[in-house]
Amino acid sequence: MLPVFRPCMGKEEVDAVAEVLTSGWIGLGPKTAEFETKFAEYLAAPYAVALNSATAALDLATMLAGVGPGDEVIVPTITFVSTAHAVMYRGARAIFADVDRETLNISFADVERKLSPKTKAIIPVHYGGRPIDVRRLKQVVGDRVTIIEDCAHACGASYYGQKVGSEGNISCFSFHAVKNLAMGDGGALVTHREKDWDRAKRLRWLGIDKDTWTRSDANRKYWWQYAVPEIGYKCHLNDIAAAIGIVQLKKLDAMNGRRREIVRMYTEMLRNVVETPPDDTPEFRSAWHIYCIKCKKRDDLAVYLQSQGINTGVHYYPIHLYDTCYGTQPELPVAEAEMKRIMSLPIFPDMKDDQVTMVCEQIKKFYSTK
Repeated sequence: MLPVFRPCMGKEEVDAVAEVLTSGWIGLGPKTAEFETKFAEYLAAPYAVALNSATAALDLATMLAGVGPGDEVIVPTITFVSTAHAVMYRGARAIFADVDRETLNISFADVERKLSPKTKAIIPVHYGGRPIDVRRLKQVVGDRVTIIEDCAHACGASYYGQKVGSEGNISCFSFHAVKNLAMGDGGALVTHREKDWDRAKRLRWLGIDKDTWTRSDANRKYWWQYAVPEIGYKCHLNDIAAAIGIVQLKKLDAMNGRRREIVRMYTEMLRNVVETPPDDTPEFRSAWHIYCIKCKKRDDLAVYLQSQGINTGVHYYPIHLYDTCYGTQPELPVAEAEMKRIMSLPIFPDMKDDQVTMVCEQIKKFYSTK
């Protein structure tokens, strides 16, 4: 079966892991610190904190933003459930916003309608890797609302010449097994404020003010001593994953370049068959984590493609419809309509041209008989 996603790994990643395994230090250590420095440099951001998932990054980000009971946080309804769950972890209320019909990014018009005196933060998602206009969002929500960018799909995307993740107050990245920069699992929190950086490093290590790598300094007197100023979590990255991430970061722009080649092929061959996603522009360059078409008879098409050895996906079922978790929510008409038409096609850097052509031919074949 042709998968929807597949990580792009090679000998360099294998060698990097072997180096860590033989070093005697495989937990939170020097490779994690090296990845944090290099990732922050890649984004041209001051600080990055490496974590075990983007969900953990979102969780810590809401803590840094001071989100708590009685607060509201606006989130798009078409996103992975982590985006909204992170709000609920804090005892706050997730306010679901509709999406833009073309990009499936959060609707700024609906955000304006949902703003209230209780709005503490907003978590815009760069859906599929396409950047939202964060500068415009700042004008919509004002200075009192913290912008937490969910960049899980957008590692390597750019916005007015800057890497995505450099505009919001806090940004959260995913390094899950099938993301553009894949570590098996992992995430990062990026911030511009040193105090948030310091606190996030404590929170990822149970609230302890010095991690084991820091305490291993042979020149430090009483190296075993540490303080615990607050209760935190255990959600740090480890050096095995970080070593993979250091190699993947070197390849990221090239891998995203291959994704763009695949996108151009898809769009050229499918433009008159289904509704293809909007192209990149000079201002907004997607990371193309997802290639999402909109089509008629979506469910039938998915079953047909699977019978031909092609897996597809639906990203995502609107979160506001999960009433067991979130109760009965107001209707969001664009998301509810588009959810019935969206389909994610296979896209990953190692995908061959003939595989892209095969997917397109099978889609054309399906519609030629309907």
